[in-house]
Amino acid sequence: MLWYQIVFLALIQGLTEFLPISSSAHLILPAQLFNWQDQGLAFDVAVHVGTLVAIVGYFRKDIANIILAWCVSLKDKKATPDSRLAWWICLATIPACIAGLLFDDFISTHLRSVEVIAYTTIGFGVLLWLSDRFGASDKTEQDFGFKSVLYIGFSQALALIPGTSRSGITMTAARFLGFGRESAARFSFLLSIPLILAAGGLKLVELVSSNVAVDWISILVGVILSALSAYFCIYLFLKWLNTIGFFPFFVYRLILGFALLLIVYI
Repeated sequence: MLWYQIVFLALIQGLTEFLPISSSAHLILPAQLFNWQDQGLAFDVAVHVGTLVAIVGYFRKDIANIILAWCVSLKDKKATPDSRLAWWICLATIPACIAGLLFDDFISTHLRSVEVIAYTTIGFGVLLWLSDRFGASDKTEQDFGFKSVLYIGFSQALALIPGTSRSGITMTAARFLGFGRESAARFSFLLSIPLILAAGGLKLVELVSSNVAVDWISILVGVILSALSAYFCIYLFLKWLNTIGFFPFFVYRLILGFALLLIVYI
């Protein structure tokens, strides 16, 4: 990869991983639109590590409290809001893991196209706007329950389809259920940690078993840039979310989706 491709893809991964606009689509599109060589497994691992570092670093206190409360609850058999949140995150992660194991090969073979990304970008963008426009905002993290968490978990499984956006679909589901923007976003971000860890781990196993040469300078640059851009993105998103809502992301998705359709059909 050339230096500008490394910088571009690392920044794209960091900036789009946690925004409701689909990081997978933005990583697939450059290779297809600009005829770039695929970035390869090693770089995929690098940018996943970078975004994991960013999300863990940003929510380090919350994560420490959740893990501690969960461990204490196992010992004392008493639930607390933080320990329940730990269980909700585990439960909501299961559907996406099962769907990934069952359908990853099919999705990789048949759904990684510009046309599919265009339609999912538009369709799920509309759902995001509808959930924010008409969804109530009277629930907080304390109101999560078995059914609502499972609903969000099943919606997260749809994010395996390129263009859907993992953060976008989970926030959409939470908003439709009546959770406020900040609660929906915070749960979505915390929910991303086990999946990013699992995806990065699987790619690392593939990388080790493939015996391919690794450009460690590219890897280091990818980790640093994706981590910094992701951290910056999380900070600004949570700071401005209640002010701007999801409408700007809906508009962006419409513009991107229709632009891609023009490329496909013209």
